[in-house]
Amino acid sequence: MSPPTERPGTRSALLQLLFAEVLIGSVGVFVHESGQDAVTAVFYRCLFGGLFLLGWAAARGHLRGLLQDRTLLRGAVLSGVLLVLNWVALFAGMARSSIGLATMVYHCFPFITLILAALVQGERTQPVDLAWTLLGFVGVVCTSDPAGIYRHADTAQLIGVGLALLAALLWSASLLISRQVGKQRPLALVLIQCWVGVLMLGGFSNAGVFHWGLQWMWLIGLGVIHSGIVYVLFYSTYPRLPLVTIVVVAFVYPLVALLLDYWLYGHRLVPIQLAGVALIVLGTLGVNLKWRPRGLRSHMLRT
Repeated sequence: MSPPTERPGTRSALLQLLFAEVLIGSVGVFVHESGQDAVTAVFYRCLFGGLFLLGWAAARGHLRGLLQDRTLLRGAVLSGVLLVLNWVALFAGMARSSIGLATMVYHCFPFITLILAALVQGERTQPVDLAWTLLGFVGVVCTSDPAGIYRHADTAQLIGVGLALLAALLWSASLLISRQVGKQRPLALVLIQCWVGVLMLGGFSNAGVFHWGLQWMWLIGLGVIHSGIVYVLFYSTYPRLPLVTIVVVAFVYPLVALLLDYWLYGHRLVPIQLAGVALIVLGTLGVNLKWRPRGLRSHMLRT
């Protein structure tokens, strides 16, 4: 195994991204506890997140010249549409299956992202990093307990799995666009994406939410935490990290979701899911600590 080598600022970016993934792992709990349908939950996520980001950006001068940056605007609108549709599909998938299952299936997106990046953007990844990523993906498959799905799945659950897969594809496409256009102004990017969601879903949200209750605490938290704080962290770290690190660290999200699903809702882990957790941790460490088999490292040095 070779020691890690890193560029200046990589470690702080990695720690920020890890913190963001831990926070985003609770998003399913906030949606479930709000008691709202997927479209309504996403609308208020965008609304409260957009308001938080608007105040944040204005206070720090991030809005200067925004309307003149046509490339950013076009990319932010396109990636925003994909991002919002991804949230709707994921939340709908959670409602039809479970928070843990939908999140596990959704996290095939790192593998999809690497494939899309290679096909569309020509981005190259070291074979050993692909191997660690594939190991983490196998872990995600194990944590979804495929044998249990096969034995006990009903139509609603299968639809939920399909929606989670669709969400994974939409998020991968949005991520690749965001990395390209948001390197200089990531905060402005996510701000526009949130307001795209407000415009898209404003006419479709459920008016029954307008009564006093705890649902507002969960909806405000969904916006401020999961679209405000989390996405500021995401888009400020993405340009400073290689794509393979981003997609492997993303496996932290399903780990947190799985643990919360167990602690809060009593969904216990079966042995294959525990094995999947171990594989996810191993794959994540392999990429981020730059683990390399000795023979492969010697060959790479000779060549």
